[in-house]
Amino acid sequence: MADTITIHAVGDVSPARDRGEFLLAPTASVLSKADIGFCQLENPFSEKKLARTGTSGYPLDKDREPSSWDDQLPCSPADAAALVNAGFKVCSFASNRCFRMGQEGFLNTLDVLREKNLHVIGAGRDISEARRPALLNVKNTKIAFLGYNSIVAPGSEAQVDKPGCAPVRVSTTYEQVDWQPGTPPRIITVAHKQDLAAMIEDIRTAKQQADLVLVSFHWGVHLIPAVIATYQYEVGHAAIDAGADLILGHHPHILKGIEVYKGKPIFFSIGNFAFESWTGHASPEGKALYKVKPDPEYPSYLFSPECRMTMLLKIIISDRKLDRVSFLPALVNKAGQTELLTGDDKKINEVRDYVEWACRDQNLDTAFRREGNEVVVLT
Repeated sequence: MADTITIHAVGDVSPARDRGEFLLAPTASVLSKADIGFCQLENPFSEKKLARTGTSGYPLDKDREPSSWDDQLPCSPADAAALVNAGFKVCSFASNRCFRMGQEGFLNTLDVLREKNLHVIGAGRDISEARRPALLNVKNTKIAFLGYNSIVAPGSEAQVDKPGCAPVRVSTTYEQVDWQPGTPPRIITVAHKQDLAAMIEDIRTAKQQADLVLVSFHWGVHLIPAVIATYQYEVGHAAIDAGADLILGHHPHILKGIEVYKGKPIFFSIGNFAFESWTGHASPEGKALYKVKPDPEYPSYLFSPECRMTMLLKIIISDRKLDRVSFLPALVNKAGQTELLTGDDKKINEVRDYVEWACRDQNLDTAFRREGNEVVVLT
């Protein structure tokens, strides 16, 4: 059909050391076939020698030695061209690491992305720009993209007169559920009302301008299998109630479950894609806090084995409506490249089964259907 539109979406991208073309080589030919490609940029693009900041986004304390969590390289500006060459047109920079090279590195990144004609969402020179949607008109269909960050490093949120990301901040409380000392608490997370209201306003406004609205969230609990925080349901449902047609989740570096809410899919995490981690997640902190079990045979991807499973999301739009949503299962190889599992029934089923398990673990009853190399999400 002439009016059929294909969108390909992937999760976190973070190539280091000018390796973008190499990391995307196995998938670029497929990615570039879409009318629109979407990705989430984890780290800044900056070639300037800026004062590196800690994971908080603030300059490292002169009295504190840098943690290995801080020891991840920024992306090279040359890799922005690799994103474009692979077919990406929309990029969210609403990341917990967006300020890790400081404000100047953040602004450098916006300039680099826009010089390559990438539509940037979720980040801007002020809060108005950060909340502004990317509006694309493809085959007479208007599609809006919005981006938000709930993993907000202090000082990285945009304000009226300050650059940063579009925040949906969250408060956490711990409730004792047993009088027995030392038992695990119930963890309750709630979105800040002001941020949630702003997000709802943005989506409603975008829906007046576009036929479809896709919303990207940097959110969730990273590295821990399956777990979905309570605020993610609150925020995801509010977004769809406001008019969003599909939710793209990322940050956890591991696939999570998928919810179909009022017929609209919420992908809580679509994993990593063209992402390198040479040190940080295999650090003593990572191993202690998140039970990371890196494999030395994957030197540029030091995550636990289940983090190597990922996906390429395929969204089909027909007659200005969401028609079909599926994902192409993929795995990260020993060189750090993401490879689509074309024709490998066993591995395709392993990724599908993992996503189904992640759904069941969180009491999500989402149904799937295998069609060749794709797994269709039944809505």
